[in-house]
Amino acid sequence: MRFAIPLAFGLACCLHALPARSAEPAAGQVVLPAPEELKRIIREQDRALFAITFETCDIEALKPMLADDLEFYHDKGGLVARSAADFIAITEKNCAARAAPDAWRSRRELIESSLQVDPIPGYGAMEIGEHRFHERQGDGPEKAVGIAGFSQVWKFEDGRWKISRVLSYGHRPLP
Repeated sequence: MRFAIPLAFGLACCLHALPARSAEPAAGQVVLPAPEELKRIIREQDRALFAITFETCDIEALKPMLADDLEFYHDKGGLVARSAADFIAITEKNCAARAAPDAWRSRRELIESSLQVDPIPGYGAMEIGEHRFHERQGDGPEKAVGIAGFSQVWKFEDGRWKISRVLSYGHRPLP
């Protein structure tokens, strides 16, 4: 505890010493939209990502949404993916398993009231929230079965939003 105040003071001094940024972005620097527009864009990207991975399995549509250096951490599965290629392979495997007529199928639902999007200057955005998971077997009835928190980092690169980091945590069943 005795190190907390000097550490905080040192950090504040270092941050204060950083050079000021000019109002004009440098060539190639990411310019982010206004906060409400950024939130709308990230919400759309989020919906598209999860629709592909849980429902449509359109791998060709998924590929441009992934940063090459994507990392996906899961509180139950560990370090699940270390690259876009890993994530694609996992998605393909899950999609193949869901193809059987009596297979279990999942759907992810964003809890809209939990969604928070913050800019990462010069890079992209952080998305934080909670989501609910639904399952059904074959064509059977769907039931909400669990909830979890998530944090995702979206990178704006080559005119596209790409998921680069995923943390999925706090998975718990619904009563």
